[in-house]
Amino acid sequence: MRKLLIILVSISVCGCGHFSSSDSSINISDQEKMERIAIDFSRDSAYMVNYLKQYYPDLTPAQMQQWESTNALENMIIDGQRKYFRNAGRNLFRIDKQARAVFDSINGGPEIDQLHLFLDGYNKKVIKAARDKKKPFVLPVTMTVKYTLTVKPDVVPEGTLLKVWMPYPRENQPSQKEVNLISASEKDYIISPERYVHKSIYMEKKTVAGQPTVFSYEFSYEKYNEWYDFNPEDVKPYNTNSSIYKTYTAERIPHIVFSDRIKRITDSIVGTETNPYLKVKAIYTWIADNYPWASAREYSTLDNIPEYVLDNNHGDCGQVGLLLIAMSRYAGVPARWQSGWMLHPGDVNLHDWGEIYYEGIGWVPTDMSFGRGRYNVKGNEDEYFFYTKGLDAYRLIVNCDYSGEFYPAKRYTRSETVDFQRGEVEWDGGNLYFNQWSGWIEEIKYDY
Repeated sequence: MRKLLIILVSISVCGCGHFSSSDSSINISDQEKMERIAIDFSRDSAYMVNYLKQYYPDLTPAQMQQWESTNALENMIIDGQRKYFRNAGRNLFRIDKQARAVFDSINGGPEIDQLHLFLDGYNKKVIKAARDKKKPFVLPVTMTVKYTLTVKPDVVPEGTLLKVWMPYPRENQPSQKEVNLISASEKDYIISPERYVHKSIYMEKKTVAGQPTVFSYEFSYEKYNEWYDFNPEDVKPYNTNSSIYKTYTAERIPHIVFSDRIKRITDSIVGTETNPYLKVKAIYTWIADNYPWASAREYSTLDNIPEYVLDNNHGDCGQVGLLLIAMSRYAGVPARWQSGWMLHPGDVNLHDWGEIYYEGIGWVPTDMSFGRGRYNVKGNEDEYFFYTKGLDAYRLIVNCDYSGEFYPAKRYTRSETVDFQRGEVEWDGGNLYFNQWSGWIEEIKYDY
């Protein structure tokens, strides 16, 4: 295999040592935004009524209007017609407590989350190993991963050169080591330098009429469980003049903004607490108590992600994660983004989490959407709040920040203007959006 050669252009470096974003590809036009919203809001009233009548045979217009008014049934008017988010029906039973009770009664009771059931037992072993070894990185897992990106047939003219960026594991992470590219479908490729916040592998290929265009690669890496054994009083006072403190307690338009609402809610949660860990723990608990997970709209269609969570009373992993980051920063605790994939056996998906900086300890991973332990751990504080101090090993770290630049640079608007997990695709005529291609992890092998 050969690596493509490319000339590095000059761009600025942010305080964490990674390139900051001045990338015009994250700014989409109003027209593009409305086109993407229309793809997300693809369900009409007839579809939604038929879906909900499975659970409410006597469904009335008044019930529909009530859910619509609170946006528990997420909807908007497009071209004069009420349209519903493509996953609004299922999300209703995650968001509305009364609807959830109806859903559970029909399906034989609350669903047992098999992933959390597994992790509650698994994390107990991680905590013990971290304490026994007196270090946070323990019990490594080696994973071999095959990733495939497929562009649909005939979305561009025959013979068009497609350019793709696909997620690739970061190599400078203390919990993620021994990254090895095993194979790539294209002999020429570029792996982005580590200083870029979005780690990618870039490939090119020409299309053939009537056929999908497929890109794939396989890699392995070693991933450690990470858990920090500290007490709140172990956290030292911050050096408020440090670059870490100034960078990661600052606002960052458009998604980290200290609005009056963010300030008011955070102040009410934190109160007079001065300890950084206890501040974060209080915010974490409040978000977990009030904002259930629900399937998400595309981030590029949202003007401010934390405000979207507050407006709609739900959020997916990245949405509640950004809310935690915004509130933590406002409370004077440095916080930043991290993301990639969750690769748990039988439960693989895109995933976002964060890191919190505690003076004297360092950056500590904090996974807001995994919440607190659920089964048989409530009597143990460390197990119950495991994800405020650590992260299990079944992760692929791709991004150490959001809305960064790509290498090679992307010419056209990005499909995902915040995160980078599925990939990006373009040709000389423009960007190809998610409805024109798919990117997914096809296979994982585990070696313990």
